[in-house]
Amino acid sequence: MSKYSSIAVFYGSDSSEWEVACRSGEYTASRIDEHVYDVYEILARFGRWQLVAYRKKNAMRVIFPEGARPEVDKNDCSVNVLGEKVKFDYVYIMQHGRPGENGLLQGYFEMLGIPFSSCSAFVSAVAFDKYACKNYLRDVDFVKCAPDAYVRKGDDLEAFAAEVVSKLRFPVFVKPTEGGSSFGISRVTKPEDLVSAIQYAFSEGPSVLVEQGISGRELTCAAYFDGKEVRALPLIEIVSENDYFDYDAKYNGFSQEICPAPVTDDVRELVQDTTCKIYRRMGCSGVVRVDFILSDEGLYFLEINTIPGMTSASLVPRMIRTAGMDMTSFLSSIIEGS
Repeated sequence: MSKYSSIAVFYGSDSSEWEVACRSGEYTASRIDEHVYDVYEILARFGRWQLVAYRKKNAMRVIFPEGARPEVDKNDCSVNVLGEKVKFDYVYIMQHGRPGENGLLQGYFEMLGIPFSSCSAFVSAVAFDKYACKNYLRDVDFVKCAPDAYVRKGDDLEAFAAEVVSKLRFPVFVKPTEGGSSFGISRVTKPEDLVSAIQYAFSEGPSVLVEQGISGRELTCAAYFDGKEVRALPLIEIVSENDYFDYDAKYNGFSQEICPAPVTDDVRELVQDTTCKIYRRMGCSGVVRVDFILSDEGLYFLEINTIPGMTSASLVPRMIRTAGMDMTSFLSSIIEGS
């Protein structure tokens, strides 16, 4: 017997990742068990929340044309569907970027008392900021963090660049502290290119992290709570044809994503165990993906994705398939385990 009946899948976002989020949301909605749940797809972008489509149990998907999409009543997170007021009793959040990944949307649902699929508002906010998240993990003994420097918009960039040159080895990666899908990220090999790369990163947010590049193999692993315990999925090794795993490599086919990763059992166990430890230390919920670099010096933490991509070609669905799991059953375990 399911705990929930009416599930809203929130997708889109206010960030550069909104189109990827739409694809993730549509795929997720299509894989939620049609025999158990009514599913409502909500496109949420810049404060406008609209019902794009819905599917009643054991029925066909109904799509609303643009211009005739019912608006969500934010007072109680309900929507009027052909004269029927529908209140959602569970929300599956598939927004990459603001406001669905930085804790704002989670805070709204927490205030309304509506359970949802992702981490709490607080954990989402901390994990979304790359600098804040690293500070939670800097002193642990089970994973390393690359040396870095932090700058905010309005600071003296020339003085900051001089600090980076004295403190870090090149190449360095310049990243907006918020956001994903590699928007605003640059790999910088020469000090004279640093300021322009920081200014580019500021196009995605008000603060920037400059991180010393670590040579090694890029590995990623996902963990989830199945209702009883935290479990890890199979590893993926990412081999980019570009200088790093940028937008083209991620979404335009310029990389190999090898699953399961061709690593020794010891490495596999190390990465899976570390992923679960990070999940528990951060206080995560739902499914999250953690990215690493495996170097000669050890395992380095890159970042955590609290709402990882969920298109048919995304990394987590590939891990789920490699584990021999059915996507619909997996989503049901996330929903019922919340």
